[in-house]
Amino acid sequence: MKNITSTQNTLVKQIVLLKEKSRERKKTGNFIIEGQREIQLAVKGGYKIKTLLFYSGIITAADINELTSVNDIDPELIEISKEVYHKVAYRETTEGILAIAAAKEHTLSSLNFKRVNPLILIAEAPEKPGNIGALLRTADAAGLDAVIIANPKTDMYNPNIIRSSVGCVFTNNIATGSTEDIIVFLKANGIKINCAALTASVNYHKVDYKKPTAIVVGTEATGLSNDWLRNSTQNIIIPMQGEIDSMNVSVSAAIIIYEAKRQRSFD
Repeated sequence: MKNITSTQNTLVKQIVLLKEKSRERKKTGNFIIEGQREIQLAVKGGYKIKTLLFYSGIITAADINELTSVNDIDPELIEISKEVYHKVAYRETTEGILAIAAAKEHTLSSLNFKRVNPLILIAEAPEKPGNIGALLRTADAAGLDAVIIANPKTDMYNPNIIRSSVGCVFTNNIATGSTEDIIVFLKANGIKINCAALTASVNYHKVDYKKPTAIVVGTEATGLSNDWLRNSTQNIIIPMQGEIDSMNVSVSAAIIIYEAKRQRSFD
């Protein structure tokens, strides 16, 4: 087993880059996972764990061996010092373990639906990784067939997305693409497009979600682009009874998603 004690180590510097720079993650095809639960969910989601690094002051080598044995993985194991761990760790409350994993390609063509009438969540250009994480948690809880990010502002392995999704980024069926390509994909697959919008809308619970359906949400600041509104099967709205005209995007999505699930009797 290797041991790293210097924060100037080449691998340590690479991990810092993977943690902080999207272009480094894209260039290498690798990303960082921190925490036991997140690593286990990544394994469950079919991700290849290349390297496990741990600080024995928090988690022991025996615990690491049990983790690899239970999850049937055989990564390179590296013990790191306290100084190195604090250099590479992202979260304030830590578990003493992080992994280098291989990213997946999230193309539209790679999507496989588990039902003939899929229920999909689409978010256009979400700016905050925390919102993306919350959307992924909702999608996981509801057992959606896919989550598609249109015109993404960051890659899906941003540490803030991994953290805020509590690892659900690994358990969801995810694709990214341009708004134009996603609309073509939806129409080719006979999937209805229900856009959350303020204009030409009907109350969200008056729409039939039993057929193949995409629920499309935009940013709180600007909403959806005209491309979505022009191609919408039906615009939908959640009635506001207070002084504001919108809610957090993840809250809005959850309300609509669970109405769709109710209509489908939580299939």
